[in-house]
Amino acid sequence: MVAFLVSFASTPIIKKLAVKIGAMDIPDGKRRVHKLPIARLGGLAIFYGFIVAILCFSNIDKSIRGLLIGSVIIVGLGIIDDVFKLKAPVKLFVQIVAACIAVLHGIKITYFTNPNIFGAENYIELGMWAVPITVIWIVGVTNAVNLIDGLDGLAVGVSSISCISLFAISLITQETNIAILTAAAAGAAFGFLPYNIYPAKIFMGDTGSNFLGFFLACISIMGLFKSYAVISFAIPLLILGLPIFDTLFAIVRRIYNKKSPMEADRGHLHHRLLDMGFDQRQAVKILCIASALLSLSAVVLLMSGASRSIILIFSVILLVWAGMALSGEGNDTSHITTQQNSEGE
Repeated sequence: MVAFLVSFASTPIIKKLAVKIGAMDIPDGKRRVHKLPIARLGGLAIFYGFIVAILCFSNIDKSIRGLLIGSVIIVGLGIIDDVFKLKAPVKLFVQIVAACIAVLHGIKITYFTNPNIFGAENYIELGMWAVPITVIWIVGVTNAVNLIDGLDGLAVGVSSISCISLFAISLITQETNIAILTAAAAGAAFGFLPYNIYPAKIFMGDTGSNFLGFFLACISIMGLFKSYAVISFAIPLLILGLPIFDTLFAIVRRIYNKKSPMEADRGHLHHRLLDMGFDQRQAVKILCIASALLSLSAVVLLMSGASRSIILIFSVILLVWAGMALSGEGNDTSHITTQQNSEGE
């Protein structure tokens, strides 16, 4: 509740600040779907609400300290990018630095587990590969959330659903600190959401999408989530399935069409839904429902017995099928290129 109230109350102030310092998203008539300039930087309100709640209620241990330090770096990067539009290599470098700080504070994937599909559960120790795999995971999820930030309320809605799912799992696994962290993040995101649903009054910008992505990436491998992380990554992959698979499809699509994987296009799932005739509200609802179903599958997967493998397999098959259908199985939609930015693409 604290995170919600702080985020909700501070958003109008952040909006005035964004206008004053020129942190505005100007529509270019190409990939962006909004028509008028809209303030960015709204993610600062989400981060502020989150931090206040954590300082009030959380027991800050080493891993949480690493999460907070990394988050400050990510938010600082987002603020600068929302105002000055940084180059992609610069952003990637800073994201790697933030991920390394998290790793140095114990946020690390140390092993994978067999999801019991083919027999008894076995552990695969990562050893020297633990650090690079963790950094790739954190940076990848951070950018995946940023890439779905293309419609009013989409990224913050999907992130909120992911936070709620991780909150539920933390209660099941009795991880109190993680429950507090995920509740704070969800509350802060919900506090911002009324200003961000269509038609949006403010965008959360890279400040918000990068923070939420970084937070979700780290929290999914903290505490007991290292072992649940799972079930060969099954649980976080399902919870974060929508942004992750949208990003993977984007990379495959661009390579298939002989484009750079870093070259922005108009082929993301939300763009496809708009091209199919859905309006913004409908597209956001469809994708949020899909995200909720995947997250529900993750919770059931954790709690169930023999049926968990079936749930996992069918969830992945359904997601792959839907993604391929909406992505046109590689049809070229990347002839329109602009700098990848945040909401309103």
